[in-house]
Amino acid sequence: MSNRVLTHEYRVGAAPEEVFEHLTTPESYIGLSPLVVAVRDVDRSRPGVIRYTAVERFRLLRFLTYDNPIDVALHTDGLSVYGEVRSPGRVRMAYRFGLAPDGTGGTRVRDRLDLTAPRVVAGFAAGQARKVQLARARILAERLSHRA
Repeated sequence: MSNRVLTHEYRVGAAPEEVFEHLTTPESYIGLSPLVVAVRDVDRSRPGVIRYTAVERFRLLRFLTYDNPIDVALHTDGLSVYGEVRSPGRVRMAYRFGLAPDGTGGTRVRDRLDLTAPRVVAGFAAGQARKVQLARARILAERLSHRA
């Protein structure tokens, strides 16, 4: 097994509470994570925990697609959102979004991904995770920029 840690810090032009609300709504991840095309089976039965299945779509050879269902557990702690993702192929990822006011009415976001994958797919999984992480920063800022 291979372990990788990916971090990224960025600013969003909305208050931390608004960013928190967006990141704790599973349906927000459709398009926020460019690979996620659907969210289903959302379970909010336990306080502070949201479980759901997200469907990632991978495009292969430009015209073939593969839909990859992933199990997601989302937890909250203050203004932190964290959880675990379990994907087929024994790819696991722990994630955390730390949110803090930036002093201008916006939010400083610290995005951390801890990826564990079999060595055979670790490079591919880490590359995809990094692309999604960087795109998510841009998309989240675009979605919420009109608010602050």
